[in-house]
Amino acid sequence: MRAVFRADASLQIGTGHIVRCLSLADELQGKGVTSSFICRMHPGNMIAAIRQRGYDVIELPAQSQHLQQENDVSLPTLAHASWLGTTWPQDADETRHAMQAIKPDLCVIDHYALDIRWETTLRPYAKRIMVIDDLADRKHECDFLLDQNWFGVDMAHRYQGVVPDHCITMLGPRYALLRPEYASLRAQMLPRTGRVKRVLVFMGGSDPTNETQKVIDALTDPALANLDVDVVLGINHPDPEGIHRQAAARPGTLVYSDLPSLAERMTQTDLMISAGGSTSWERMCLGLPAIVISIATNQTVTNTAMRAAGYIDFLGESRQVSAKLITDAVARCLQTPERLKQMSRLCQDLVPGTGTKQVCELLLS
Repeated sequence: MRAVFRADASLQIGTGHIVRCLSLADELQGKGVTSSFICRMHPGNMIAAIRQRGYDVIELPAQSQHLQQENDVSLPTLAHASWLGTTWPQDADETRHAMQAIKPDLCVIDHYALDIRWETTLRPYAKRIMVIDDLADRKHECDFLLDQNWFGVDMAHRYQGVVPDHCITMLGPRYALLRPEYASLRAQMLPRTGRVKRVLVFMGGSDPTNETQKVIDALTDPALANLDVDVVLGINHPDPEGIHRQAAARPGTLVYSDLPSLAERMTQTDLMISAGGSTSWERMCLGLPAIVISIATNQTVTNTAMRAAGYIDFLGESRQVSAKLITDAVARCLQTPERLKQMSRLCQDLVPGTGTKQVCELLLS
C-alpha cells in the first residue's frame, strides 16, 4: 500500500503540520505502508528533516508565477490561501503529476489553503482521501477527516455540511497524532505533585515574533530566580544566538535546539510555557501543566475553551501578553500546587496518547 502526504512547513505556516504527518507516516510504515511527501519549497520548509526520517519528498517550486487567484463564485477565497504560494489549480496540477508517478492508495492532505476544489480535482488519482484540519472553515471531498482539537462542545456538529455523508470523522484529542514514546513514557510516570522546580519553554517550531525572548525575560524576575529553566528552540527560530546569550545571563537556564522529540524534556519538568499549537496534545498526554500563549489566531478559540474547563492557564494572544503577565502567571502556579495537580489529571484524561494508532487502524480497516 502507498500513501502520499500533501503538507507544507514554512516560516509563516510553522512546522506542526509536517510533524503530525510524520507521526502518522511512521505508524503507517509499521503496518507496511510506504509513504511519500509532496512539499512546496517555502523558506523554512522541513524537506531535509522529512528525508532524514527516511521518506521520499517530491519538491514543488517555492512560488509559482500563477499568483492571480482564480475565482469561484460559489466558494469564497480561503482565509489561508496565501500560504500555498500559488493558486490552488496550479498546486493541484503540480501535485497531480507527482501522484500519477506514485499511484497512491491514500492521499493525506494537511493544508489550510486546500479545500473541496483541490480534493475533487485529485480524487481520480487516489483511492481514498484523508484531510487533517483544525478550522472547519471550508468544504472537503474526503473519505476521512481528522480534527484533533477540543472546543468544549459536541464536536460531531462541527463538520456537518462540510464533509460528504460517507466521510468518517475522527474528532477530538483522543485522536491526536503523537509519536509512540508519549504513550510509553506516560505509562511509566508517577503522578505529578504540583510543585514547580523546573520549567520548560517551547514556543513552536518557528516562533516568528520571538516569544521565547519574552518568556526568558519573564523568568529573569528575582522572584523566580530559584527555578531551573529548559528552553527548546524550533528548527526555524529567528534568533537562536540571541536566545543563547540571554539564557547565559540567567543562572539555571539550559537551551536545546531542534530536538527530535520533547517527550523526555516534558517528563523532567514541572510546568511548561508554550504556544497553543499541536505541542499541547503531547504535553497533555504527559500531564504537564502549562501556561499557554497563542502565536496564531486559529489557536485562540480552542485555548479559550480549555482555559474555561481548567485544562490550561491561557494568557491570550502573544501581542496582548507582556513579560509581566507571564511572571505573574508563573508566580500563581508556584502558590497553587493543588490546582496544578488537578490540571495534570484533567489533561491526561483528555489525551490518552494512542490517537495515531487509532487513526491508522481506521485508515487500514
